[in-house]
Amino acid sequence: MYQVARSWAADAQVLKMNSMLVAEVPDVPRGKAAAWEATFTSASKSQSRPYTFSIVEAQPNLHKGVFAGPEEGWSGTGATPFLIMAVKVDTDKAYETALKQAGDYDKKNPRMPITLLLEKDPKFLNPVWRVVWGESVGTSAFSVFVDAFTGDFREKMH
Repeated sequence: MYQVARSWAADAQVLKMNSMLVAEVPDVPRGKAAAWEATFTSASKSQSRPYTFSIVEAQPNLHKGVFAGPEEGWSGTGATPFLIMAVKVDTDKAYETALKQAGDYDKKNPRMPITLLLEKDPKFLNPVWRVVWGESVGTSAFSVFVDAFTGDFREKMH
């Protein structure tokens, strides 16, 4: 998605990225996802733009491959964008690190879906992966923050 976003804006930065649960692909290994949504920003354009990537076509509007959404105004307030080069740790490693902190919770909830969120949280120096036990941050009772640059554990949220 980053390469496509760069063709939209040479100064594209990541605002956030999250995994998407796709009913058509139910057996995705934990720490991976069949589809992703990322929002990129461009300071030079004062715009943001969402992109999706999916391994399958799924209704109503998830397309296989990379798909660009509509541009929206962006003023630079709110969440902090970051350079993709600040992300050195992939989701597999982030999940492994999070699982070391969540062993008991995971054992008690073995069928709970895992959702992954990448963002720049002001509490941490680097962008972080938030490994969420549940379908979203809002509905989850447990998640773990992992540094996206170093792979180190940062914090548990209950």
